[in-house]
Amino acid sequence: MKIPSSIETNQIYRMDCLEGMKRMKNGTVDVIVTSPPYNIGKPYATHDDTMPYDEYLDWMHHIAHEARRVLREDGSFFLNIGGKPREPWVPYDVMQEFREDYVLQNVIHWVKSISIAKEDAGNYDVIRDDISVGHYQPVNSERYLSQCHEHIFHFTPAGTTKLDKLAVGVKYQDKTNIGRWKQATQDLRDRGNVWFIPYKTIRSSRPHPTSFPEKLPEMCIRLHGKTPDTVVCDPFMGIGNTALACITLGVHYIGFEIDHEYCDCAEERIRRRNLPGI
Repeated sequence: MKIPSSIETNQIYRMDCLEGMKRMKNGTVDVIVTSPPYNIGKPYATHDDTMPYDEYLDWMHHIAHEARRVLREDGSFFLNIGGKPREPWVPYDVMQEFREDYVLQNVIHWVKSISIAKEDAGNYDVIRDDISVGHYQPVNSERYLSQCHEHIFHFTPAGTTKLDKLAVGVKYQDKTNIGRWKQATQDLRDRGNVWFIPYKTIRSSRPHPTSFPEKLPEMCIRLHGKTPDTVVCDPFMGIGNTALACITLGVHYIGFEIDHEYCDCAEERIRRRNLPGI
């Protein structure tokens, strides 16, 4: 399947995403899922993550505007962005740069780690004690809390994009709720806007300092709704987790990434995923 321009699907392009999107025609993408640099000093191999703040926000504004042009009128843009404890305004400032071109249709809270006291978890036999699940980088500070959560801002062109909410649904914990409401006709309900997606434990060094788990773009794509013709774009593809999610779901992807080492890593991971039996 080809996009009607010089950009084809199921490819990662080694170029700046603004340059790449300018080669695409209007309305050629169904879903955009991405996590841009947060401008908080992360050690990327190529990108300078310490841009002057006004310059960074202006850059985000241009990306938002160009992405809106290539997004379909019923499309979804899922923007994952966080900050750090002493710079908590970053995700909210970036969100405002999208306001000119999009409606903020949903705000999803990506929970990376959570602790629940048994007394708050309810009376379930499988929960015998307090539980703490997930992973996060602890903060060595007397002022700030460790960050166990990031935002996923769901932008759409008009705020009217219909979603396949049960595609990421969960079973009812209390089965007596089935049939209680008109919509509750099966043992599956809307997950809501709080998603627990933990990182996998990695003993070796990470090839990329800030890549999100593959399950995050997979859930975003499922929520938007998919067909075999769905086209997903990740303007900051990194090491390829969005592409791998697309392969798992049987949809098409387009990626842009300026760092050649990350591209090499992504392409090798895609190659391995496509091997028979993998």
